[in-house]
Amino acid sequence: LRQMAVCNGLETLLVHADAAARVMPGVLKVLHEAGVEIRGDARTLELFGDAVPASESDWSEEYLAPIVAVRVVDDLDAAVAHVRRYGSAHTDVIVTESYASSQAWLRRVNSSTVGVNCSTAFADGFRLGLGAEIGISTSKLHAFGPMGLEGLTTQKYVLRGDGQLRE
Repeated sequence: LRQMAVCNGLETLLVHADAAARVMPGVLKVLHEAGVEIRGDARTLELFGDAVPASESDWSEEYLAPIVAVRVVDDLDAAVAHVRRYGSAHTDVIVTESYASSQAWLRRVNSSTVGVNCSTAFADGFRLGLGAEIGISTSKLHAFGPMGLEGLTTQKYVLRGDGQLRE
């Protein structure tokens, strides 16, 4: 496990219902054995006995600690709705084999960095080629006072991968 006290760390894991029984027990076991506390919804608790019940506040928490909230979702619409309701608009990544789902995720998730099949750890100013990261904004308009075109421009970073990780 890499450093957890970072803004691009994994806080919430959403798993599609069709993959939950196949994927979650193994993934959550590895995390749990590494010392990560698993806080889950009712369906997660059914699939992984070492999880503890998640509270409403867990879905929007930035833990900066070895804790992850886990929820089973029925479809992409539910995942996007969860991100829109609870997300920080910082970094959101989908892991999928479906090109259509990946493209829908990139279009519909309005975070500063969205990714497909890669680690959230790539959402970093230095890794994105911006030099040393000196700040983070998840607001849409940060300029103050008179401004030109550059002050009215926002950026959305799109990351595409096929399983890349960052140590």
